[in-house]
Amino acid sequence: MRIYVPATVAMLGELNDTGELRPVGGTAFALTPALRESYAAGDAEELEYAAMIEASRASLRLIGADEKAPPRRAVISADVDEVKLRPDLDFAVVKVPGPITIKQVAAVHLDTADAESAVREAVDVVDAADLGDPDAEFVIGSAEDHELAWYAAQELPFLLELM
Repeated sequence: MRIYVPATVAMLGELNDTGELRPVGGTAFALTPALRESYAAGDAEELEYAAMIEASRASLRLIGADEKAPPRRAVISADVDEVKLRPDLDFAVVKVPGPITIKQVAAVHLDTADAESAVREAVDVVDAADLGDPDAEFVIGSAEDHELAWYAAQELPFLLELM
């Protein structure tokens, strides 16, 4: 199953340095049966994109928990065999029992420098947006207007070196 692991730049560094990464709380996002049922329409690619967007919102929370974290959302796409579906938490949430290895990584998605100010603002309001605040949701939308750049797993060392 393709999963989307929310991350920070520091977590990408850990993946690069050690060859593996344990998702925070074992939490990742995926195109689950519950996510598919929650949409009236959409093909697999569109629904996987929705799962990745959920992971990018979770990345905002990780950035907010680390005051030293650069304000760039990061999501790791990986292929894993074993996950536990958690529709009780959210339609797209899955729990991963162990670390993700670099060999399982399909791609790394990361904000570019031009998204930093929008991400910084979104970090401050992500919880309010989840609670239905329309102004906060607008701020989150401004960050999400910045598409995450796509990098192949083998580009990770060079990406981190250039940051």
